[in-house]
Amino acid sequence: MVLSDEDIEKFQALYKNELGMEISREDAYEKGIKLLRLMSIAYKPMTEKEYEIIQKHRKDTLPLLINKITI
Repeated sequence: MVLSDEDIEKFQALYKNELGMEISREDAYEKGIKLLRLMSIAYKPMTEKEYEIIQKHRKDTLPLLINKITI
């Protein structure tokens, strides 16, 4: 993964706007790359089989959750 100069500048601006602190280009690059890695892991598309497994797990555990709420 590589961030362009424009991406780094945007990240620096966002960081300053959100946290009120200025960061160096090096820190912005490092934090930006870490954010991209995290997002690529968190938002990894799932296969149809993975989706079916999750849906089955939800259906199997939903009655357990409902019973806990009504108890």
